[in-house]
Amino acid sequence: MKLLVTGGAGYIGSVVTALLLADGHDVVVLDDLSTGHADAVPAGAELVRARVHDAADVLDPSFDAVLHFAAKSLVGESVARPELYWENNVVGSLALLDAMRGAGVRRLVFSSTAATYGEPDTMPITEDTPPRPTNPYGMTKLTVDMAIAAECAAHELGAFSLRYFNVAGAHLGGAVPLGERHDPETHLIPNLLKVATGENPEAKLFGSDYPTRDGTCVRDYIHVTDLADAHVRALTRITPGRHEICNLGSGSGFTVREVLAAVRAVTGHPIPAADHPRRPGDPPTLIASNARARELLEWTPVRDITAMAADAWAFAQKA
Repeated sequence: MKLLVTGGAGYIGSVVTALLLADGHDVVVLDDLSTGHADAVPAGAELVRARVHDAADVLDPSFDAVLHFAAKSLVGESVARPELYWENNVVGSLALLDAMRGAGVRRLVFSSTAATYGEPDTMPITEDTPPRPTNPYGMTKLTVDMAIAAECAAHELGAFSLRYFNVAGAHLGGAVPLGERHDPETHLIPNLLKVATGENPEAKLFGSDYPTRDGTCVRDYIHVTDLADAHVRALTRITPGRHEICNLGSGSGFTVREVLAAVRAVTGHPIPAADHPRRPGDPPTLIASNARARELLEWTPVRDITAMAADAWAFAQKA
């Protein structure tokens, strides 16, 4: 197939692009490089440097489908500057839907987020859990999910929205290793690795008195290659006129201390860590069910937290 990957120079989009190329697809990456990296676009994909708002300049009837990753995704920034998130995530996605409709491209895989659910009362989170986003980032992604659902009903678009929490690890199976290079870096494993490399003196653990098995927060982690595989699977399971929502979760989750232990084990570094007060709004546990993903995509994650830490460490040493 001929495919457009928006945000394909980013962490997840670049890994999806690599898997698509390995399957023999023709891939065009649309990315403004505001957070992505040109050298992360795998060889064999065409890079068009432009915003998702300009998708109409790229899409034509020769394309078979779009995989949409172009979004701002920092929760704190979304609270401080919500206008950026509404303009980029919502206005940009509406422009993409218009461009797809105009070109007659009727298949879409959307990289959504479990932040649409907010802080649910029960775990694990299923697709029937009422969405109650608590920040503009989650609000904008839920708005796009709703716009996609309406587009499917009115104009025979077929789409999957895939919702997930924390992505970790690196994709080491291609010609060039692909991993996290965020600025600022807000994710736990890369920040722990910065202690192992000497970039930071110690790790910060926010909250040690939660009602969990070791007092630290429990979060759902998925290896980036497993996550990318789910997006590729969704591409071949789209039904015209239907919008499917799937959670991509581990179904169990890991505490912050368990992640810290995994990073210590794979690096051989003690990684000193200091306890800090809880951050406002951090719930004790966030875990997503993958039952529907097993049913619709025949997908379950296969790489555990040790593999995520080991691959991230290998990437950090090569980067």
